[in-house]
Amino acid sequence: MDNLSLRMNYEEWKKVIDVNLGSTFFLCKYAIKKMLKNKYGRIVNITSVVGHTGNVGQSNYAASKSGITGMSKSLAIEYAKKNITINCVAPGFIQSAMTDNIVESIKLMLTSRIPMSKLGTGEDVSNSVAFLSSDSASYITGETIHVNGGMYMA
Repeated sequence: MDNLSLRMNYEEWKKVIDVNLGSTFFLCKYAIKKMLKNKYGRIVNITSVVGHTGNVGQSNYAASKSGITGMSKSLAIEYAKKNITINCVAPGFIQSAMTDNIVESIKLMLTSRIPMSKLGTGEDVSNSVAFLSSDSASYITGETIHVNGGMYMA
């Protein structure tokens, strides 16, 4: 539901916020209840490079994705002592059905802004999620791993 902010109506704003941020909140809430009973848990929320950089016509999307990051940090503080870690992965431009539809000239312009000069893969993202879900990341909480080929460095 991309649109310039002055043209964006309330429904376009609300739908993106509800789908991205609202659903993530309620899924976390449900999962945390189960994890508290198990005295253990790992949550990895998916944000976006756009949540950290912004993008023309995506104020609703950027707000929802940066909201996930802030919410995840707050939840990480709330549940760290309960052996539950909550982190984020923020993909950049990843080869997918969505990026396959981008016009080639735009895709070239986008990749020119990525120091690695290529789009990422789903496997790049899933490897980060797997790491944060593992015991190898047991002392990491409230963090975001940026998977974007160097397009954005925190």
